[in-house]
Amino acid sequence: MTDAEREGGDGRATPENVDDLDFLSFVDFAVRKTTRAMPTVDPISMKLVLELTRVASALVYDLESTVHRPGGWSWPGFRVLFVLWLAGPSEAKRVAKLSGMSRAAVSALVNTLERDGYVIRRRSEVDRRAVELSLTDAGLDAITTTYADHNRREQVWADALTKPERMVLIGLLEKLATASSVEIHTRD
Repeated sequence: MTDAEREGGDGRATPENVDDLDFLSFVDFAVRKTTRAMPTVDPISMKLVLELTRVASALVYDLESTVHRPGGWSWPGFRVLFVLWLAGPSEAKRVAKLSGMSRAAVSALVNTLERDGYVIRRRSEVDRRAVELSLTDAGLDAITTTYADHNRREQVWADALTKPERMVLIGLLEKLATASSVEIHTRD
């Protein structure tokens, strides 16, 4: 392995030839090439964000393709059902906030979930302008059954780390998510 292959610093080989790159090895290649072209770029911040987004994308793809699509819905559909399962009947805007989705996305998803018999939509008794969503019995059965499979996949991913490493990573991710020193834009 050459020094150029080790520039990522984590011991993971990074091919020099673009044709030999894969989804994850592209990170070190991108950092190396970007910092050569733009020396003021912070390579550590760049690598952190690229690694986070790529691992998150790979994890979501894995969960969606092995659990959620076979269960009959998409990752966003799972997020809506998951929120309704745990938070109970909720206004659509609350489901959007808790799922990290836009209200428009939740509204579009609810059309499908309602058609498939998983969700009921009705006017709120408190505010007739608001729409309240709740799970049907079929929706409750579907989310609890599918979540058992989902959690088994979570365990497969988590098994790459020791229990202490998992706890450290959770703490670091929580710290990053609640950072008060920067203005972080969310869907709230």
